[in-house]
Amino acid sequence: MMMKNLFLLSVVLGTLCFVSCSKETEQLQTAKLEDYYPLQTGKYITYQLDSLIYLAFGTRDTIVTYQVKYEIDSLITDAQGRPSYRIFRYIRKSALNGWTPNGTFMATNAGTRVEFLENNLRFTKLASPLLQGTSWKGNTFIDTYSANSTLQYLDDWDYTYSEVNVPATIGAFNLDQTLTVDQRDEIIGNPDDPGSYSEVNYGQEKYAQGIGLVYRRFFHSEFQPGNGGYFADGSYGVTYTMIDHN
Repeated sequence: MMMKNLFLLSVVLGTLCFVSCSKETEQLQTAKLEDYYPLQTGKYITYQLDSLIYLAFGTRDTIVTYQVKYEIDSLITDAQGRPSYRIFRYIRKSALNGWTPNGTFMATNAGTRVEFLENNLRFTKLASPLLQGTSWKGNTFIDTYSANSTLQYLDDWDYTYSEVNVPATIGAFNLDQTLTVDQRDEIIGNPDDPGSYSEVNYGQEKYAQGIGLVYRRFFHSEFQPGNGGYFADGSYGVTYTMIDHN
């Protein structure tokens, strides 16, 4: 009798686990790219931008802070004939200053992925399915392989969902549903040794359902030894933290 009861209990627990896991998987699979990357004319997100730059021929760094606003301007057609959205970026030093135009970008929901065109570089920001562990080559459309490319450090990046549909606090916002895209976390050499070459590459982005990109951190540095050492041209870092949206 005891063995029979244990058998029935194991069946019940297994069934409950299966139903629970199935519901969780089903819930995650129902999330669409447009849920986390809504594209609609007039939508905007404002960020605090902390920009790390190197001065004095790469011998010291400093952080400069701005506010930037990305606003969707209109629905257009990209070079491949696909519906896309043109995005204007504006910048100001603080809320006391007026906005100044600072660039034009483009976003495309291609059905199974979201592409973002920035400075003629096309990144695949999100991809289906929206499940933890989903991975894709986010920089595959960028020339990182030719001998004269200045973007070789972007080669072969695996974008991966490390968190999906989880709450997060971004700045002053408590967000119920977010996903995290880990793009790169790479250290080459020993950055603590001023006598040797080193390189650091890091990228992570967070998106909130119904809003879009709410946080971004990117860093690339290339340290060259000799003559006291210096950080090569092209070394920089940016951190975007959402401070407003509609």
